[in-house]
Amino acid sequence: MVQEILSTIWPQIILPIARITGFIILGLFIASFIESLNWTHKLAAFARPLIKRGHLSALTGASFSVAFFSGVSANTILAEAYDKGQISKRELVLANLFNSLPRFFLHLPTVFFLTAPLIKFGAIIYVGLTFTGAILQTILVVALGAFLLPPNNEAPREQQPAKNKTSVKEAFDKSLKRLNKRIFKILKFLIPVYLGFFFLNKFGIFSSMEHYLAESGFFLSWLNPKALGIVLLHVTTEFSAGLAAASALLADNSLTYNEVVVALLVGNILSTPIRAIRHQLPYYTGIYTPRLAVLLVAASQLTRAFCLIFVSVVYFGLRAML
Repeated sequence: MVQEILSTIWPQIILPIARITGFIILGLFIASFIESLNWTHKLAAFARPLIKRGHLSALTGASFSVAFFSGVSANTILAEAYDKGQISKRELVLANLFNSLPRFFLHLPTVFFLTAPLIKFGAIIYVGLTFTGAILQTILVVALGAFLLPPNNEAPREQQPAKNKTSVKEAFDKSLKRLNKRIFKILKFLIPVYLGFFFLNKFGIFSSMEHYLAESGFFLSWLNPKALGIVLLHVTTEFSAGLAAASALLADNSLTYNEVVVALLVGNILSTPIRAIRHQLPYYTGIYTPRLAVLLVAASQLTRAFCLIFVSVVYFGLRAML
């Protein structure tokens, strides 16, 4: 009995918490190190035209650039800036949404090379629509920033007064000290939230939600009945299972490329919010406060779904008219 409990606790609780905590600690250290060396403006240069138009700060631009490599580090930069009062809550929400494009590129190779062999030409349509949705979200964030945020009066890097240069060793030591202060706060929220979601998953709550969404498909009556199987597998298992079903249906000409893409998009929209709550929310609570974590995840999922639905309706509407 004890051995059985230990065999469950170690791989399913201790190791995942240790892994998530390790990534958060690394992200926190990188964010602190970047700030200590005053590199935020250099990193923000890549996104400067967008952040200028959206009245966003250099810290948001730095987070955007870092998000191409590490989502945890990018979120940590934002959390640190918000805690210090360097960005407002409104900018924090917009900045998190702004990072959707880098997040897309992080997962692009995996998604494309998984979809291309199985659904061939459909992969181009599917990836193209999801990419357009990420672009639309970026444009929306810039437009909302220009409307909701005050003009950003940060001087360009070359116009700013020179600061005392911090050596790499000083930045390293400073980052370690700040890290020691944050570790307890990270664990205080991360561990109980992770355990809560672990037991919800263990008792089948998320599986029940996924099956309910998949089976109560009255709102999917417009789909080809054969495409519902793709949606069901996408929602209840994983993306690759839905792709495998799509590949088989394409092979025997049961569905067209467009019908397969629509089914995958519907499965994506229905399944991603539940998976975000299950996997994204626990590590967000290690970076942000629980209330902020819920707000950011909810805003991200709602905006993403809206943009994906909008570009899909426009694309298929235009195809129907041609």
